[in-house]
Amino acid sequence: MSFLKKIAKARELSSFLFLVALFLIVGLINPAFLSGTSISACFNTSVVYTLIAVGMAFAIFIGEIDVSVGSNLGFVATVVGSLLRDGANWAFAFTVGILIGAIIGLINGWGVAIMKIPSLIFTLGTNGVLRGMMYIYAGGAWVENLPKSFKDFSSVTLIGGFTVYYCCAVLLVVGVHCLLTRTRRGRYFIAVGDNAGGATLVGIPATQTKVWAYVICGVLSAVAGIIFCSRIGFVTSTSGSGYEMKAVAACVLGGISLTGGVGSVIGAAIGAVIMASISYLLVFMGFSSNYDNAITGIILITIVVADALMQRRNAVRNRHDRLAARTAESAAVKGGAPQ
Repeated sequence: MSFLKKIAKARELSSFLFLVALFLIVGLINPAFLSGTSISACFNTSVVYTLIAVGMAFAIFIGEIDVSVGSNLGFVATVVGSLLRDGANWAFAFTVGILIGAIIGLINGWGVAIMKIPSLIFTLGTNGVLRGMMYIYAGGAWVENLPKSFKDFSSVTLIGGFTVYYCCAVLLVVGVHCLLTRTRRGRYFIAVGDNAGGATLVGIPATQTKVWAYVICGVLSAVAGIIFCSRIGFVTSTSGSGYEMKAVAACVLGGISLTGGVGSVIGAAIGAVIMASISYLLVFMGFSSNYDNAITGIILITIVVADALMQRRNAVRNRHDRLAARTAESAAVKGGAPQ
């Protein structure tokens, strides 16, 4: 097992242990939380966060970022919700929504990978454009009166009280993880994020990989928008706002390095459960859910600082190791030289 995989595995384990510890602490404060219904609710409510976090993970894997995932989610939810409200069948509405997400991702990939525009700036511009398009498309009004069958499907459960949506999300995460770790093209994303120049030298198409990362991010954000529309039952002009910060926080909390090349989608999915559970856990602890965003920001800052310090320490340690190796080699050469 390679060094990067060992780091990813350790980080995933840390994220999972943090999630378990968080649940246990809340359970000690309020034993009512430690029930199957409450715990499954934390996972079920995380399905939208899971999808956008996995999509964001692809962007971060390649050393970039996508702050348009929230507006992508909101715009797709607006379009799909409007189509379903007006009598379109599910397959057509879903196909349109996913195509929109793919086009948005392709535009972001073109701007970042081909035009070499900083990802934060370009996707921030995309975010503004999509917000404006949401308002224009819906005329500033809410998208309501969605089909009852579409809204009720979000509450359909399978085994253990987990909804169909969450079970599908888990299968998706497992499939994507296998794709990234067991296929040659899947490993391209980590390789490009770790060293884009080196990846190009060994024949990896870095530019194409970056474009594909953004297309995948856009498609997963679109799927998240469809599920958001089903779960909430209506769409406002601000739907999806702030979800980009949740997605980044979930990825970082799940052990994905913001510098790229380190982490896994399983870690992102675990981080998504933690981020989605915060407001729910606050209620059981007797606090207002209004603290949700503040806590999210604190967690994000803390983990980013810790990750930066760890990377700096590893860089110093690697330099010391290289210096020690060169010193030992030089001493060996001198010792073997004839007197």
